[in-house]
Amino acid sequence: MRWFNSKVEPKAGLKDIWDEPVLAPLGDIEAAERIRHICRSAADSAEWVGGVAPRVDNSKRSPPKQLETESARYQRAAKAAMEIAMKVSDELMRDAAVREIVELCLTARDMKTARILFRAIQSPSIRDGLLREHAELVG
Repeated sequence: MRWFNSKVEPKAGLKDIWDEPVLAPLGDIEAAERIRHICRSAADSAEWVGGVAPRVDNSKRSPPKQLETESARYQRAAKAAMEIAMKVSDELMRDAAVREIVELCLTARDMKTARILFRAIQSPSIRDGLLREHAELVG
């Protein structure tokens, strides 16, 4: 089987989904899907930033270099997702996409950004569901 012999690029050489250029304008569904992929891809970095990810030495502290790298990765992902979300024209699709970004921010314990984005959600059902799961957004 050929794929066992394929070489894997080092992590530094890999591009994240939010670093890839968008070749054509995205429709609302494609934009929402891309935001979902970005948020899921950046979830591990958000866990590092938020202190949720397990450490190798079982300590609560992260190595400074790793934390800095993961923080920059999380911030780039969140920024890219927010830029795409601003271009979504359908309100319900945009609110669903913003909910994904809010979840990412909450994982990273970035409450300031999460609260700002939460206030941008206009759909009562999405807003109430998010509030039921994360009461700390009020404040």
